Amino acid sequence: MKRIITILSFCIAVSFAANAQSSKVLFKTTLGDITVMLYDDTPMHKDNFIELVNKKFYDGLLFHRTKSGFMIQAGDPASRDAKPGQRLGSGGPGYTIPAEFRPAHIHKKGALATARQGDDANPQKASNGSQFYIVHGQKWSEVQLNSVQSKGKFRYTEEQIKQYTEVGGYAPLDYAYTVFGEVTSGLDVVDKIAAAQTDKAWRPLKDIKIISATIVN
Repeated sequence: MKRIITILSFCIAVSFAANAQSSKVLFKTTLGDITVMLYDDTPMHKDNFIELVNKKFYDGLLFHRTKSGFMIQAGDPASRDAKPGQRLGSGGPGYTIPAEFRPAHIHKKGALATARQGDDANPQKASNGSQFYIVHGQKWSEVQLNSVQSKGKFRYTEEQIKQYTEVGGYAPLDYAYTVFGEVTSGLDVVDKIAAAQTDKAWRPLKDIKIISATIVN
């Protein structure tokens, strides 16, 4: 019995270590590479994302919704081989993930977060199981940030205020959508994708595809 417990403990430790090391994802896109780091303190989102990447779920999908000064969005399985002009954005893997809001994680430029249904249909703010977005964002004044804080009843740190005023992001999304990672390289590619010409539904007129998504250390 002792030997079985020891083996089981070893297997759990190995599994935990492997997952802890698999904290970055490399997206190869038709406009360049983007690497994102996944946060350890949003474990449900992190583990789900890693599982989808390992299943090659994102390979071949489009950035189906992009807007300069706001964000770039992908992860709708219906975008694979989608026809020109086809309306996208309602698909997913068939499940949601409970929200994991953390005070340390704001919608700064380069933040990785999950899309979801609106509050009327989704008052718990649960995340879509596969759709994600990367914040492109814009700069915010302290007056604007004070307004966001008063509506959301939370307080930004001095560092977060500096981030929003000097670098940018999209503050109104804080504590409404789960942030579970951030871009570590490829912000210039995010800029390119955000600058794409789109139709009225914000779908790029020329497809921007995720060629592959892989776990990197």
